Amino acid sequence: MVRISDREFPWREGMTIADLLKELGDPYPYTVARINNKTVPGHDFSRARVPDNSEVFLIPLIAGG
Repeated sequence: MVRISDREFPWREGMTIADLLKELGDPYPYTVARINNKTVPGHDFSRARVPDNSEVFLIPLIAGG
């Protein structure tokens, strides 16, 4: 299982962050994610493998002025 945003998803071999975002149906353009304690930039979402029993945090870009 993989936990993301207080929801659990079944894990499968080769799963990436991009796969999880598709399953979530979340169109927000996240710029960073964290898999357990590893930070992954958005341009690597399609390559970043998610291990079984991971917790994934999606981190939005925040701008201010």
